[in-house]
Amino acid sequence: MRRSRSTSAVLLLVAALAPAAGAQEPVDWQMINRIRDEGLNRSQVMATVTQLTDVIGPRLTGSPQMKEANEWTRRKLEEWGLSNAHLEPFDFGRGWSFSHASVHMVAPHQTPLIALPQAWTPGTGGPKRGKAMRITLESEKDFDAYRGKLAGTILLLDPPRDLLSAEEPALDRYEDDELAELASFPIRGERGPGFRQRFMQRWRFRQKLNDFLVQEKVLATVSISSRDGGLVRVGGRGSREVGANVGVPALVMTAEHYNWLARLAGEPAPAQRQEDGGERNGGEATSPPAQEPPAQEPPAAEVELEIDVRARFHDDDLMAYNTIAEIPGSDPQAGVVMVGGHLDSWHGGTGATDNASSCAVAMEAVRILKAIGATPRRTIRIALWSGEEQGLLGSRAYVEEHFAHRPLKDDPEQRDLPAWLREPAGPIEIKPGHADLSAYFNLDNGSGRIRGIYAQENVAVTPIFRAWLEPFHDLGATTVATRNTGGTDHLSFDRVGLPGFQFIQDGLDYSTRTHHTNMDVLDHVPREDLIQSSVILASFLYHAAMREEPLPRKPMPQEEE
Repeated sequence: MRRSRSTSAVLLLVAALAPAAGAQEPVDWQMINRIRDEGLNRSQVMATVTQLTDVIGPRLTGSPQMKEANEWTRRKLEEWGLSNAHLEPFDFGRGWSFSHASVHMVAPHQTPLIALPQAWTPGTGGPKRGKAMRITLESEKDFDAYRGKLAGTILLLDPPRDLLSAEEPALDRYEDDELAELASFPIRGERGPGFRQRFMQRWRFRQKLNDFLVQEKVLATVSISSRDGGLVRVGGRGSREVGANVGVPALVMTAEHYNWLARLAGEPAPAQRQEDGGERNGGEATSPPAQEPPAQEPPAAEVELEIDVRARFHDDDLMAYNTIAEIPGSDPQAGVVMVGGHLDSWHGGTGATDNASSCAVAMEAVRILKAIGATPRRTIRIALWSGEEQGLLGSRAYVEEHFAHRPLKDDPEQRDLPAWLREPAGPIEIKPGHADLSAYFNLDNGSGRIRGIYAQENVAVTPIFRAWLEPFHDLGATTVATRNTGGTDHLSFDRVGLPGFQFIQDGLDYSTRTHHTNMDVLDHVPREDLIQSSVILASFLYHAAMREEPLPRKPMPQEEE
């Protein structure tokens, strides 16, 4: 393409001015030296994450272990010299915990099977034996075919699935080209039907399914884990509400053991992939694959299981708690910078990568700043959230209490739904504290090191974040992505027009092995990654707290669909 002299001159002028524009954002290199020295050479982050995981263990919101974690983090932050360390309550419902879970096949073979209970489902009240049946219950229409036929049975709710899918890498870090792609902004397509309607239908069906299973005197249900390789991926199934029908004991079983049971009970195995030739083995298919014979119905066997689950609900305190503490700013009028991650976890492992590691990083970041005697202009406040796994409940409650609130519909159809499923009833109601928050920084994508930060479509912060990342290029943090990311507590801030940001992290084995599974334990937390993340987070907090102006904001969000 041929350019005119005037066009070339303009491009040269823009290129000359671009570095200067980025350089206008001040960076305190001497303070970064002190942060790096303390964080890289005298880190306490592994001691913190070990206490939260190996010692305290899984931290399901409302459980005794979660309350222990709340108290321990409050005391530790106070011990490090932070001020106003306290717990802030919000309405949650009953807690739940389990102390024992065993599943044995007793016929046609005798062998232990690997399974865990779903949260907020009842125990079995001792060992119970019953026939395993593979049935499909996907809508109320399916109920009629089974009425009067399920008493004393253990139901296998899912079909078996093919486990020969293409394998993802066990441990994954961003390559340079992947980071470059992440930094590009994709224009989203047209919005499809809202998630709220889909989830509302699923939620309502689950209540009716609970009623049906109890009425039919089903002993328990078993679902297939969504992960292969002996992993059990758990979630919630019953109800946190006092007096609600919690259904029957519901368990999740490893895919390999579940498939075995389903085949024995008479379910055809899923079609397997072609193993010879074709792209899967790296060769070229020179002729169409032979027609596979139809799946043969396996001979059904009488499958009997023995299940023993010891679980209990905790009704003594229906509140959950966020741990809050702060480093006071030198200028009371300058506002607040916040940092956080969710302290709660699921109950399969010890919640190490989701999300004790990030909470330990956030705690280490404020410890570093206290240890080096930093005196920020703005107050730096840390928040360790509860209830993230149940719908960002802790951070949402905190934002509604202190910053802004979006009214929800209160008609009879909406009133019985969880708050995160109810439809908005009007515009955002701003509270005085809304103007005081300069930024909220969140960490919650596993235990991998920071590689950059999502600007959450706030292009005005991108040159600021690039300047703040520059001192850490040697530690692998280089990328500012203007695109959105979701799924965690920064959304509670973003949805009411506050600057909320999540960092870009190396995935490691978060999505392949540890996310919500029984393998989410300390062994999957790399020390060097947590140390790197801690010093970067400490620097971001300090620079956000020292800026002359608060961070720029996006336009206020429009009413949700």
